[in-house]
Amino acid sequence: MRTLISTAFVSLDGVVEAPGGESGYRNAGWTFKDIEFLPEAFEIKGREQEEATAVLLGRVSYEAFSPVWPDMADFARYRTLPKYVVSTTLAEGDLVSNWGETTVLRSLDEVAALKETEGGPIIVHGSATLNRALSDAGLIDRYHLLVFPLLLGAGKRLFSETDKDTQQLKLVEYAAYANGLQKQVFDVVR
Repeated sequence: MRTLISTAFVSLDGVVEAPGGESGYRNAGWTFKDIEFLPEAFEIKGREQEEATAVLLGRVSYEAFSPVWPDMADFARYRTLPKYVVSTTLAEGDLVSNWGETTVLRSLDEVAALKETEGGPIIVHGSATLNRALSDAGLIDRYHLLVFPLLLGAGKRLFSETDKDTQQLKLVEYAAYANGLQKQVFDVVR
């Protein structure tokens, strides 16, 4: 079974919306404002690219990333990896042609089936709505979190507010950095 890894920039109060500056959110670009950049805090991002064998995105994140990421040197490795987009509305004709193999999945059942295939880790970037659904369905195996020392208040959250049984996590890697960022890597305990 393949490992499904959710990776996120998250504020201390759980917001994941518009960390890179996507329009329409009051605090857009919060990862780059008023926080000193320390390269060592972002080491995990390079490691994710090296370890991942596929990328999973929700439709909204796909539509935000696909016009930009294919040409960015920071995300060069992702060009060669298969991409999967979970969407009930995205058509094959809506996919970009310069980002490699991309498959549209129509349901969480199809994500569960993908996890059963041969291959290594699948990384989930952005995709707040998809992350909540994957978590609620018990499909996420690991979380890679870079927690920013910010309280953003309103905004899309990484975790849902669904009333559900406790899901235990095991901290397997962590670090704190001089700029206040914290790296937290959790495995989901089954």
